[in-house]
Amino acid sequence: MKKKKIKAIIFDVNGVLAMDKDKKSSVHESVHESMAKVLDVHLDTWFDAIDTTYAKSIEGKGTKEGVIKRIADNLDVRTEKLQKLLVKHYRRGFRRNWHLYKIAWKLKRRGYKIAILSDQWHVSKDVFIREKDERKFDVSVISCDVGMRKPNPKIYRLTLKKLKVKPSEAVFIDNRDWNTKPAKKLGIKTILFENNNQCLKELRKMGVRI
Repeated sequence: MKKKKIKAIIFDVNGVLAMDKDKKSSVHESVHESMAKVLDVHLDTWFDAIDTTYAKSIEGKGTKEGVIKRIADNLDVRTEKLQKLLVKHYRRGFRRNWHLYKIAWKLKRRGYKIAILSDQWHVSKDVFIREKDERKFDVSVISCDVGMRKPNPKIYRLTLKKLKVKPSEAVFIDNRDWNTKPAKKLGIKTILFENNNQCLKELRKMGVRI
């Protein structure tokens, strides 16, 4: 039986297109710890302050301004100060995986469709996904923009719909197995990202021309 030709490659951001500088913890974990430290509050106090607001923001509930204001009010700090600190500590905790970005753009030049599929809350999105980079992708599906997050099967279906491809014609790259499993169930080919070389090797095995 002839293999279905791959037409689209879908990239996660955190842990794939954006790498943690500290290999011992994720950038989100280190940001929570850094914010608690700089605001001189216990880590539990920080988590109490962000509470459900943070989780709901990942699913697009509330505006960026409203989300930051609620957290700032809970911590009794100025909204502007909180936002600046969050952006500063997110930027400090990660580096862009430029090699993989360049591979993605090369794939686009070769005729493949490329997409971003990422869970972000309103603040982290502005740091991790720059508009000028996002515009180079054919499709961008960010949880806080579409009101759903991985591993909800609906977010994968939405990405496929925007790409106008069948599940068997797409590859999804993510560093979390709980995110790749639902994609695989839908018929999407998946790569559990470990490093650039491993990822490129698996893409080539699938017949993707790099």
